[in-house]
Amino acid sequence: MNPRATVLAAVILLTPAAAAAQQTPLDKAYVFVDRMMDLYGSGDTLRVAQSFVPTSTFDDGDVSYTYDDAVLIVALLQRGNPDDKDRAKVLGDSLVYAQQHDPAADGRVRDAYHADPFLNNDGTPNVAAQSSFTGNIAWTGMALLHLWRLTHDGTYLDAALALGNFLIANAYDTRGKGGYTGGLKVDGSKLLWKSTEHNIDTFAFFTMLHQATGNSAWKADAAHALRFVKSMWNRKKGFFYIGTLDDGVTVNRGDPTPEDVQTWSYLATGLAAYQGSIDWALTHLSATSGDFQGLSFEVKDRSGVWFEGTAHAAAALLARNQGGDVTQADILLGDIETGQASAPNADGYGIDAASKDGLQTGDSGDDYYAALHTGATGWFCIAMQAGNPFRFAKSGELLAQRP
Repeated sequence: MNPRATVLAAVILLTPAAAAAQQTPLDKAYVFVDRMMDLYGSGDTLRVAQSFVPTSTFDDGDVSYTYDDAVLIVALLQRGNPDDKDRAKVLGDSLVYAQQHDPAADGRVRDAYHADPFLNNDGTPNVAAQSSFTGNIAWTGMALLHLWRLTHDGTYLDAALALGNFLIANAYDTRGKGGYTGGLKVDGSKLLWKSTEHNIDTFAFFTMLHQATGNSAWKADAAHALRFVKSMWNRKKGFFYIGTLDDGVTVNRGDPTPEDVQTWSYLATGLAAYQGSIDWALTHLSATSGDFQGLSFEVKDRSGVWFEGTAHAAAALLARNQGGDVTQADILLGDIETGQASAPNADGYGIDAASKDGLQTGDSGDDYYAALHTGATGWFCIAMQAGNPFRFAKSGELLAQRP
């Protein structure tokens, strides 16, 4: 048994049986989120949440992926009790701190940080991945804007604006149908391909910046991303391609057709003309693995369930809310609850990334494993409450509520 896994398992399972019996699956998911946040700190101490609980077959150490922290911010604000809000602010403050103390001093955050410790002895953030991908920048920006909308703290808006300006300076692209490139590599050089998912994220982020500031430039910048997203639509088959090759023009038809592009596109845009991508995902990415059902990550490997992606699909169905959508979403959420209770490394609280080890994503060395994951758990929390990280709710509430 992995020593770190033994220690973490002991921490995570410290819940009295009587109290646990009264908790709903959603309650238990938030318990897991809180515990992962508090592995190496508590209270208002700046910190990020370790993304995975190590297993005997997978150990990512104390790495905290910025995307996962952004998802947790949204999930905590979704339920929104006082402790949740305080925790969301801690995570937001930590990402802002990392941005403000980054040696590049250009508004970026990095793709991952260490959770133990989060800060080095000299006060600088302890970076685990030097790269800054466009999608991770946009997700951080969206999370901070949700925080700003709740707290009215201009620090979060200022940080989001700096992230937006970073993307304009480093990812804005005029080749082909425009859009935004992949971001910056570990060595600081630019990624030249364009990702449909990244552009969905950027469209949503810039739309929210326009709504927050009233500055029409952000609306135009959002439209620049949306134009690219629409160009990736396969009208005949009803799905979105993953993006382009390095030339920024040639559609990448050989790599995986991932789930997140199909469901996030609707969550971000709400455009009826492209809503069929949700149904395409439900049909072409459905997966059954033993007792587990849901969606896989991509078409080429449907041997296991990707629980986070299953939550994406549930959230998209609840957002669309047409005939049968709520029922289908409830089935998917029930599938995730089955995984919460009995997936290979389940603890009854968190959600495994996948129902099996080695679920392929199409990127070499970037497969999913049956390890408890904050990102998957956060998305379960969001979908259980019909949340939509990509949009401000029209009602004035922070996030939508379950139909």
